[in-house]
Amino acid sequence: MNISIHYAFLPHTDAEAALGFYRDALGFEVRNDVGYDGLRWLTVGPEGQPETSIVLHPPATDPGITDAERQTILELIAKGSYAALTLASDDLDGLFERLAERGADVVQEPMDQPYGVRDCAFRDPAGNLLRINQAA
Repeated sequence: MNISIHYAFLPHTDAEAALGFYRDALGFEVRNDVGYDGLRWLTVGPEGQPETSIVLHPPATDPGITDAERQTILELIAKGSYAALTLASDDLDGLFERLAERGADVVQEPMDQPYGVRDCAFRDPAGNLLRINQAA
């Protein structure tokens, strides 16, 4: 039995800013762009890897969420404490430079970690933490 990850979900607070980051800066392809009731869901993923996608969704849209809970979720997203994702690149330093040049929010420059990984970190426009590892 094989199990793979098909979709990962990250909240976005501005669809156009999310596209600017994931499509224009990271170079992901847009696989779906769905609007409904004034909200927008974006599905993006790395070129040549159609089996793995990220769904960027409007946060806290569940009908059972109270206004106070919605506000807490938005505050956690803005702090980068709500969602995170780790990516990998065969050219970590090159990708870091490209993202930094395009104004991405740098959290950590590329460095060798004591646990054996070389990585860097950014926040996307919503505040989600993205770590990027050097691919083996």
